Amino acid sequence: MKIRYSALTKLLLRPFLPDLRVNVVSELTPGMLKEAGITSVLLDVDCTLKRYDTDILEGEVQIWLETLKNTGIRVCLLSNGKGPRIGRFAARYGLPFVAMALKPMPFGCWRAVREQGWDGAKTAMVGDQIFADVMAGNLAGLTTILVTPIHPEMEPLFTRVKRPFEKIILRAIPIQNAAESPSHSRDGQAPPPKSPASP
Repeated sequence: MKIRYSALTKLLLRPFLPDLRVNVVSELTPGMLKEAGITSVLLDVDCTLKRYDTDILEGEVQIWLETLKNTGIRVCLLSNGKGPRIGRFAARYGLPFVAMALKPMPFGCWRAVREQGWDGAKTAMVGDQIFADVMAGNLAGLTTILVTPIHPEMEPLFTRVKRPFEKIILRAIPIQNAAESPSHSRDGQAPPPKSPASP
């Protein structure tokens, strides 16, 4: 499942490189995650699960979340958004959450993993921002998965100004075919998860 980068790309860009890149979260099937050794998922909220200007999930994303939970994949929201707003959203869909996560710092990731009692080596951070979600997950020692942002034109200015810089790095990050899985990798074996960093 994991992207294989050149040695030079890893040397120059490692903190910004996700282990996987997909178009939408629903492409991350339970089977795909489990084959990669992922049993728990930290999910960014805005522009990852939904548009920034709404608190309602599209039906496809709701079904995907229910499918994860029904197949034993544990989920926790992890957002830089303020507590009351993220809390209301989490309550609507019955999900635990950590708000004001301070991404790209890893502290929110560590806190969520600790509070949920998860194994960091089997946890993925999923989000739409290289300079927030991917960096935080990498610094925390988690598997990182980048998704294409949902309607980024709706984002606040402080997020939109980072997008042109992201586009430069995105040239080095291929998008995973939704049909691919670790069992279809070149060597036929799923790569082992990262060892989690310590706080």
